[in-house]
Amino acid sequence: MSNPIFQASVPVFKQMLGGLSDVLAKAEAHASARNIDANALLQARLFPDMFALTKQVQVACDFAKGVCARLAGVEVPSAEDSEQSFAELQARIQKTLAFIEGLDATKFVDAAARDIVTRPGTPKERHFTGQDYLLHYGLPQFFFHVTTAYALLRHNGVEVGKKDYMGAY
Repeated sequence: MSNPIFQASVPVFKQMLGGLSDVLAKAEAHASARNIDANALLQARLFPDMFALTKQVQVACDFAKGVCARLAGVEVPSAEDSEQSFAELQARIQKTLAFIEGLDATKFVDAAARDIVTRPGTPKERHFTGQDYLLHYGLPQFFFHVTTAYALLRHNGVEVGKKDYMGAY
């Protein structure tokens, strides 16, 4: 039996996190080959009020694991946001991938109708069905941060293209 919510979430997050991992590897190699301080890329921003690359990767991972956990009805794992190197960002991506790959598809059976509450108990509290949460909130947020990470690196001269962004599919 096909599970549309599972298929529209876990495999998509896996693909794009794989692409993000590959883009970060190219960025690290780029910095090393050109004797660029890695922090110049890790702290790069498109505009002063936007998150730096490191935070873009952290937030992308947070959305991938958070969306999948909520849809599966399991606790969202926490992370410290302490990464300061490409290796640490890669480890965060791998930890996120391990978590979402470990979610059984059967946990997503009723996910489309599941009530998802974001920021519970605050003035910003919002209620979604699982389907609306995934399609209209979770995926757009995730793609924004993955795309911004890619754009930061491309803007800073890392030779990446659409194929790198897309990952393996």
